[in-house]
Amino acid sequence: MEENKPLRKRDKIIRGFSKLLKEEKLKAVAEYIENPGEFIALLKSFWYQDFEKQKQFDEFSENTISNYHVPYGVSPNVVINGKSYVVPMVIEESSVVAAASAAAKFWGDRGGFHAEIVDVKKVGQVHFCWKGEKQTLINLLPEIKNEFIKNTDSITEKMKKRGGGILDIELIDFTDKIPDYYQFLVTFNTCDSMGANFINSILESFGHTLQDFFSKQDNLDEESRIVEIVMCILSNYTPECRVKVWVECPTSELNGIDERLDGKAFAEKFKKAVDIAIIDPYRAATHNKGIYNGIDAVVIATGNDFRATEAAGHSYAARNGHYASLSYVEIKDDIFRFTLDVPLALGTVGGLTSLHPLAKKSLELLGNPSAKELMMIAATMGLANNYAAVKSLTTKGIQQGHMKMHLANIMNQLGATEEEKIKAEQYFKDKTVSYSEAERFISKIRS
Repeated sequence: MEENKPLRKRDKIIRGFSKLLKEEKLKAVAEYIENPGEFIALLKSFWYQDFEKQKQFDEFSENTISNYHVPYGVSPNVVINGKSYVVPMVIEESSVVAAASAAAKFWGDRGGFHAEIVDVKKVGQVHFCWKGEKQTLINLLPEIKNEFIKNTDSITEKMKKRGGGILDIELIDFTDKIPDYYQFLVTFNTCDSMGANFINSILESFGHTLQDFFSKQDNLDEESRIVEIVMCILSNYTPECRVKVWVECPTSELNGIDERLDGKAFAEKFKKAVDIAIIDPYRAATHNKGIYNGIDAVVIATGNDFRATEAAGHSYAARNGHYASLSYVEIKDDIFRFTLDVPLALGTVGGLTSLHPLAKKSLELLGNPSAKELMMIAATMGLANNYAAVKSLTTKGIQQGHMKMHLANIMNQLGATEEEKIKAEQYFKDKTVSYSEAERFISKIRS
């Protein structure tokens, strides 16, 4: 009967896992693998031999049992506002770094990339419920704000010296949607830090201050002296922390990109492809994913939070009620201009930017940029990858170049020798690459 079946290894509950030593965690997890010894040896092979370095990596997260390596590449000769960069990119996907580098070379000969910061405001919210009269809350606002500022002076002191701090505190009334629900929408300038901990510390202080303030209002009834703090947290939607980057040239300088079209016709076809991503969410999702191929690679390389940047960007892409492209094209007086407008909240001090050894070196490679400069660099790589992808789609197709880059991975999956890889590279030079074709080729030369 079912209940008499032996308990499988993976059905077992591991109790007190977080309290186990690292070696014990590894052994417990290995029980879920067919060959535990092989699994343990594999994971240990990715440990740093330097104990202190490995300890530092273990402390970045929880329940760590090994390190996971992702390729670290560079895109050289990226010209932004007249300045040349070697840009580090951490990504596992074939062709992304190559595409960015090719786009950088192409636009480097045409004035390079141009970038500007739209604004650097970041946002946090105090979500609360209060049953009193709305006008009473409005009347008390000046006093509440003064208490907020006074009680966070010790937190904001250093940030204010660097030119940042709290910029504005706005009361938002949502009582028409959720009974008794309001929020304080707070904007910040966090200078060169991403500022998540700074913002959240201030918001939580605001929450305590708000409750304390109302508890002391003796002129209010008992119910109106109670404030329910629902949550205090930053928002990753930062529509006022944005960067704009663009490339432009006469359409005549696009001659030769597609042998079937002159430069003007290519520019118009390219624009049509981007316009489709503006009106069609199905296309927009893949279009914007291509942008984040470039942005995320820089964000990860510099120790920033790529999930936060994507959340901001995808929210911004839907700001007009439907999901759309983050980039757009203008053709005016025979001038082609391709622009990316994207929210990016990045930091160059604090967090992993200071702790991760490769993140520190990535920033050094970029010339130790300010947060604003890093925003422009990351957005530039997003536009570079977007240009390369749309150009491929509207000319030879995406698969030809992508699968050629992917050939090495396929050869490795098939256990090809170095000699077989060289033969495969020659064979597929003028042919379409696919796994099945590569498999047939290897079988043929081996037989």
